[in-house]
Amino acid sequence: VGKNENYVFRGTITDAANFDPSVDAETLYNAMKGIGSDKEAILDLITSRSNAQRQEIITAYKSSFGQDLIEDLKYELTGKFERLIVSLMRTPAYHDAKEIHDAIKGVGTNERCLIEVLASRNNRQIHEMVAAYKDAYGRDMEEDVIGDTSGHFKKMLVVLLQGTRDESGVVDADLVQQDAQDLYSAGEEQWGTDEAKFIMILGNRSVTHLHLVFEAYEAIAEMSIEDSIKHELSGDFERLMLAVVQCIRSVPMFFARRLYKSMKGLGTADNTLIRIMISRSEIDMLDIRECFRLRYEKSLYNMIKDDTSGDYKRTLLNLCGGDDDLAGEFFPEAAQIAYKMWELSAMTKVQLRPTVRPASNFDPAADAQALRKAMKGFGTDEDAIIDIVANRSNAQRQEIRKAFKSLLGRDLMKDLKSELSKNLERLIIGLMLTPAEFDAKMMRKAMEGAGTDEHALIEILATRSNEQIHAMNAAYQSAYKTSLEEAIQSDTSGHFCRILVSLVQGAREEGPADVERANTDAQELASSCNADSDDMEMKFMSILCTRSFPHLRKVFQEFVRCSNKDIEQIIKKEMSGDVKNSFYAIVRSVKNQPSYFADRLYKAMKGLGTDDRALIRIMVSRSEVDLFNIRKEFKETYDSSLHEFIQVETMIGDTSGDYRKTLLVLCGGED
Repeated sequence: VGKNENYVFRGTITDAANFDPSVDAETLYNAMKGIGSDKEAILDLITSRSNAQRQEIITAYKSSFGQDLIEDLKYELTGKFERLIVSLMRTPAYHDAKEIHDAIKGVGTNERCLIEVLASRNNRQIHEMVAAYKDAYGRDMEEDVIGDTSGHFKKMLVVLLQGTRDESGVVDADLVQQDAQDLYSAGEEQWGTDEAKFIMILGNRSVTHLHLVFEAYEAIAEMSIEDSIKHELSGDFERLMLAVVQCIRSVPMFFARRLYKSMKGLGTADNTLIRIMISRSEIDMLDIRECFRLRYEKSLYNMIKDDTSGDYKRTLLNLCGGDDDLAGEFFPEAAQIAYKMWELSAMTKVQLRPTVRPASNFDPAADAQALRKAMKGFGTDEDAIIDIVANRSNAQRQEIRKAFKSLLGRDLMKDLKSELSKNLERLIIGLMLTPAEFDAKMMRKAMEGAGTDEHALIEILATRSNEQIHAMNAAYQSAYKTSLEEAIQSDTSGHFCRILVSLVQGAREEGPADVERANTDAQELASSCNADSDDMEMKFMSILCTRSFPHLRKVFQEFVRCSNKDIEQIIKKEMSGDVKNSFYAIVRSVKNQPSYFADRLYKAMKGLGTDDRALIRIMVSRSEVDLFNIRKEFKETYDSSLHEFIQVETMIGDTSGDYRKTLLVLCGGED
């Protein structure tokens, strides 16, 4: 998918010059002779030959030594390293066939593997894989897939297995409009979804044709085809259709995302990592690396380096090739993708969805009495407290606070503080405060004591609306008898201080993008990159801290056009410390705010110990805004649900489990 016939191969592994299979066979034989094997010699040789050359080495090995090279390698090597080396020795078609076979044999099916392979291969690759499967297992791949899957998911896999996607490159403008309208009528326009239409169009039309269909669809539906698929479909079928769409848009970007997921999340998914590094090493690994750097804040090389070890790591790094964190410019394809990403981000009308909603049949007096009962006498009924507080909206909690005082003459906040402790107390009190009081308190906590939590200051000020910032300023003044701006000035300095003071004014413009001005802004940002760092930072501040988010989307898009660089890369490369983090947070929020919060949650839980303050801050402040969207982004980026992550990462130190339980109620479902 995604390749026309004159595709330029952009792999990292190519034919070795002056190749002599007999010499290589002998080198490998000697490396495995005697006790222990010379693993470095093996991995260096195999990763510096193309797949076709490796096949010649297998033949030469058998004729020189009368032994099967693959069997010898299996005998000498172990673990992931063995899987990787042995898989490199198989032809691409046989490697794919084995992956599909392993995905469906035995108990349970590895749907993700089926999706990844079948959505990303072109017609020739599919036909060769099906033939290799027949030869290796004496069975029909299509029959095996049918026997192991069901529903629309099965139908789409069968369509892809035919390998009959139109590869002519001919585009019929009328059919483009027709397809776009058909997809819209099959999904967004009606109750229920006509899946067959999605299957027929996405499974058969050419890549060039579908690119135009997606653009036409966006014009009709006012949302991207991806967002529609997420609305209309579910489960494995949804995942498969999203993968097909991502491969049509850009195969390298699809693999960059899969690689990232294989190394992030709980533990490393080595099978996925091995499969992709091998199958793309001679096709488009250079483009995948470029997309990876564009989408995630580090190079694929460094990610593999941090996430794996030993000979396994060395082999993967050889397949990866170089480290892109050392480069700065885009390859043309990546610049186009970056441009398109900003365009999609500007187009996407995200419906923000909370996880906490007002309780029906709400009775503040009854809740107040129940809370009092939970705290009276010896011991505290934490479950009762959690059950009420976490399942009411903030406005309802304010009514409970009032009822508690008027019925019982007591201060609910004081009672809760004396009955609860540690993280549970912080979390429950956070939920009982109004959003403005809570933000003010979080700003105060971030500046209290010896150190400053700059990340918290940035996160709050970069993501709140003008209205929220004004309310927070008022709450801060009333609680601490000083202005938030003065507090910031006494606690921070330099350009970082200026950025925060600018944001705390709550004077960001509101409204749509002004195209002409966006071009000028982009030009100014681009030319400031050649100025000295002081001027550059001031120019960035004057635009990033004042323009509306829709306008900035357009600015960042045009920035790619006039500089051939991505704004995120520039910020990471040219700036440092808190200034860098502030601008980066603004850019990430402009691009996709739920995704920015998902990233912050991941960082709060991964690493040494959990940053509970950040976890509480985000779960409380987003639960009635967009925590549902954040959950979706989390799942998409890390391949584990936020629910699962909280469960695993908050075990330590939370002996009673009440803190975790409250977080999980706020989180909502398990995805």
